[in-house]
Amino acid sequence: MKNKPHVLIYAPWYEPAMDRLDEIAITHHLYKADNKEAFLAEHGPKCSVIGTMHYCPDSLMDAVPNLELILNFGVGYDGVDIPAATKRRVTVVNTPDVLNDCVADMALSLILAGRRKVLDADRYIRSGDWEKKGNFEYVHNVHSSKIGILGLGRIGLEIADRCTAFKMDIAYHQRTKRPELNFKFYESLIDMAKDCEILVAIIPGGKTTEKIIDERVIEAIGPTGLLVNVARGTVVDNEALARCLKDGRLGGAALDVFPNEPSVPESLLEIDANLILTPHMASATHLTRMRMGMILCDNVIALRDGTPFKTPVNSINSK
Repeated sequence: MKNKPHVLIYAPWYEPAMDRLDEIAITHHLYKADNKEAFLAEHGPKCSVIGTMHYCPDSLMDAVPNLELILNFGVGYDGVDIPAATKRRVTVVNTPDVLNDCVADMALSLILAGRRKVLDADRYIRSGDWEKKGNFEYVHNVHSSKIGILGLGRIGLEIADRCTAFKMDIAYHQRTKRPELNFKFYESLIDMAKDCEILVAIIPGGKTTEKIIDERVIEAIGPTGLLVNVARGTVVDNEALARCLKDGRLGGAALDVFPNEPSVPESLLEIDANLILTPHMASATHLTRMRMGMILCDNVIALRDGTPFKTPVNSINSK
């Protein structure tokens, strides 16, 4: 039997997937250690793999001198220092495709809840206001509404597919037009925001997209519009978002992601209406998380067996 690779677990995954990893590798759980520096000094040199969720700085790679592979539990890898990994000839793998449906489902859930003000209506009943004040306020349609999707990649297309079923008028903005699609393309994000009732963000994080949804874009969505973010927390200027919600320049927002998770900006927590906050749970179903874990386990097996990696995000040239 081939030797099991040693894996340094920086952040835990879905537990049943971790159980599978334990069958094919020897795992060392850094996140459980009281003295992480001592733990790294003892176990780092024996490991050839790091397992993480979205984050792996160059300094962590320093502690694993025999590193060959980084397992990123998720699609987005903006928190992994890809140039540093590539320079070290370390392959980074992620978990594409298997979470597309779940994230799209979550986006649609937030659209429905935001446009129909489901959570606000729930609080209205629980507070006794239905009996005291009468019927809840009128809300906005989901069907036949105009939606703009920021980022029409694999997940964006799944969102568009669901919106089509709701007879929505779909547009999109990204760096390049996709001529094979019938959806309206906007070269300007602000122009799309002005023309749409709903704006959904599903683009990668990183420096190039940081605060791309700024105060001008948020204001363009308008006082009856809805912003939904299932991308990365960094793509929205959250302080500007809070201001626009508080003074009525934006109708509502639904956020599943935040810049410094699990911390949520206090300015958002202060808002008790027209805002839905969820704890980065778009892909957090049993089925999807297990599939994500199996992809990473398959990559560990590839390392052990000397076969090509299944889902590399960087290219390591042969010597």
